Amino acid sequence: MMQLKEEIKVAIGDCVLCWFATSSADNIPNVSPKEIFCFFEGYIIIANIASPQTVKNIRANKNVCLSFIDILKQKGFQLKGIAEIIEKPSKDFSRMEKVLLHLTEGNFPFTTITKITITSSKPIIAPKYLLYPHTTEQEQIDSAKKSYGF
Repeated sequence: MMQLKEEIKVAIGDCVLCWFATSSADNIPNVSPKEIFCFFEGYIIIANIASPQTVKNIRANKNVCLSFIDILKQKGFQLKGIAEIIEKPSKDFSRMEKVLLHLTEGNFPFTTITKITITSSKPIIAPKYLLYPHTTEQEQIDSAKKSYGF
């Protein structure tokens, strides 16, 4: 298991949505948005709220990819790893469930949890940071707010 840097843990906590990629046994890709996820005891955990295809794919192919960005800073991370479906009878389920229920405020029921062991990570950054290296996060935030009409 790869240790996540503190900046990745913070970024996960700051993001409200991630994109979770799975693949079927026949290598058919599937990407779906997830909003109930967090860092937990060295893993990333996700509440499976309305995710039948995601769960089916993980049971057939455990290789996954999770991407998330701060839409204003336009920075984030891509994490790859091995996923496992945690069911209610598991001894780990109730500990994970407590954390995820706090995030859902009890509004979204779920019966399984995806637990991801991260094997690699890389940053995601907007091209502007590369093309104009003196761009600051605040400049990018101001530009994004203008673009999004905030």
